[in-house]
Amino acid sequence: MVAASLLVFAPALMPNDSLDRADRSSASRALDSALPQRPAPAAPGPSEDVGIDGVDVPDPLVLDGGGAIDSVQVWESQRRPELLDAFEENVYGQSLPVPAPEDLAFDEDGAGSARTTTVTVTGPEGEASFTVRLFVPDGTPKGTFLLIDHRGSVGDDAGSSSGYAPVSTILDAGYAFAALDAGEIAPDDSGSYRDGVIDAFYPSGTDLPDDAGRTISAWAWGASRALDYLETVPGIDAGNVAVIGHSRGGKAALWAGAQDTRFPVVISNNSGSTGAKLARRDGAGESISAINEQFPHWFPETYKSYNDDPDSLPVDQHQLLALIAPGRVVIGSASDDGNADPQGEYMSYLAAAPVYELYGLSDTGLASQSWPPTTDQAFRGPGMSYHLRSGGHGLEDADWGIYLEGDLFRR
Repeated sequence: MVAASLLVFAPALMPNDSLDRADRSSASRALDSALPQRPAPAAPGPSEDVGIDGVDVPDPLVLDGGGAIDSVQVWESQRRPELLDAFEENVYGQSLPVPAPEDLAFDEDGAGSARTTTVTVTGPEGEASFTVRLFVPDGTPKGTFLLIDHRGSVGDDAGSSSGYAPVSTILDAGYAFAALDAGEIAPDDSGSYRDGVIDAFYPSGTDLPDDAGRTISAWAWGASRALDYLETVPGIDAGNVAVIGHSRGGKAALWAGAQDTRFPVVISNNSGSTGAKLARRDGAGESISAINEQFPHWFPETYKSYNDDPDSLPVDQHQLLALIAPGRVVIGSASDDGNADPQGEYMSYLAAAPVYELYGLSDTGLASQSWPPTTDQAFRGPGMSYHLRSGGHGLEDADWGIYLEGDLFRR
């Protein structure tokens, strides 16, 4: 095993009991402000680990067969495909195929500031459709926020506003806003999740393969199909679309952005387990076993084999964040959201930084690496953005304020 420097964080107590125990156990550790150092292995071997606050996680910059990565070319040609394959096989499942142009249709209703479009895809087993709503401000949009709306709560009124989807506020800030109805893509229900798009690709009378993607993977796939639609809309710059999701939608947004490099900005809001949180902090917040037991339709059967052994996962979530590089990864956490383990999300954010460094984007924007950072303050680097909102689980006006004022489409 090659020695690696330890990145540790000065802890703060969180309201979740399991977080309290984990944090108190490391209360005496000092802050090492240097990111992990990665000397090249002397000989090929398994991927080396780096230590983060006492948690060993796989190094994103070491190939599976051994060998340190020191260039964008090696990252993109070798390591990135390795990681994508590993996440598909072990965590999110095999994605639905990208449809040919002739198998994708957009039926747009309206052409003004608010329009509703039915996206229809044809698969080997038939057709499936879902809705994308688009709201456009006066003038040229500064960019577009695409929400994976797992609540199905975005309606047709451009004047509506809520903390979760403040349409009028987004438009007033000069941005366009789009929302896909995730429940139409894959119902968030263990008995009917295949009834949206999945059964257009798999025979409905047969079981899915163990490694086939389920709900979260289908939502991520749907975000890319929504981007296909936005590419056809006059006045919308499809190169300036940020995919955003909250909670379970945030898990899907990260997986969408990791696979589809057309998204220049990927926003995870309180995504927690199998989102931004480190899987190897399984004892803090929601565990892999808990999420698979409560939501058996979210992830493939292959992921369930790690229910009681997260350390055996060949990947961890900081590597998912790293797959978004050089696109901007944006992590929004909440101080009292113990179930999502905000400290685990923060650690994952920091551990993704070395990949951004390959692209010359190493600055995380953080004032220091100690936990917790100042709450309700935006931290912005050239390729990474982070904030820790005070309060609990939710996508709120304060979060949107940071996203809208964050100049996210500029380096």
